[in-house]
Amino acid sequence: MTAAFQILGDPSAPLLIIADHASNHVPEDIDLGLPAAVLEEHVAVDIGVAQVARLLVDQGGCCAILGGVSRLVIDYNREADSAGLVPVHSDGHHIEGNSTAEVADRLARFYDPYHAEVAALAGEGHRPFLLSLHSFTPQLRSRPEEARPWDIGVLYNQDDRGARIAIPLLAAAGLVVGDQEPYSGKLLNATMNRHAEAHGRPYLGIEMRQDLVSDSAGQARLAGIIGPVLRACRAAFS
Repeated sequence: MTAAFQILGDPSAPLLIIADHASNHVPEDIDLGLPAAVLEEHVAVDIGVAQVARLLVDQGGCCAILGGVSRLVIDYNREADSAGLVPVHSDGHHIEGNSTAEVADRLARFYDPYHAEVAALAGEGHRPFLLSLHSFTPQLRSRPEEARPWDIGVLYNQDDRGARIAIPLLAAAGLVVGDQEPYSGKLLNATMNRHAEAHGRPYLGIEMRQDLVSDSAGQARLAGIIGPVLRACRAAFS
């Protein structure tokens, strides 16, 4: 593991899982000015993603790259010039330490190496399919009136080839599936725009509801559902 990312499984596997927000790690030389408990919340990490990614890798045929630092240090799923790249506010929390952050330093230490490795892995000639794996909170602190009833969301920008295969399969497995919910991939799809859509690579963007993957039983259940769907997508593009 480097400071910027962690690789799981065999990089020669045909399926690549990309998990931008899998870690809540904050390097010792960075002080966000937050209580430690906040780092266990959704603002800091996509709860359950690292564990589900590992279970999918254990099923075989996959490798995974996990982001190595918290999205509060730098958000890998943003364009490099995005205003939210190093967030100062996130769902009711003020991240005081980021108000004076050296953004160029964080780009060089974390963001650029992560995306260089994603580019190298995604660009392998044997790679027929990518999975972007995230999770979402059942309720935002800042917008408690908004219901988020979906078990899983499927996100995409212009390329919906993987989504059209996956959505009916996920629904048939008993999940409540959101098509472009709880938010649209046309707005939040930076990593897949860069490494998949820009190159015509087929992919699937999945968001799991965090209360469904907050313990080992839930993580095993979702991995057991997603795995066959991912393999069906791979078969369609092999």
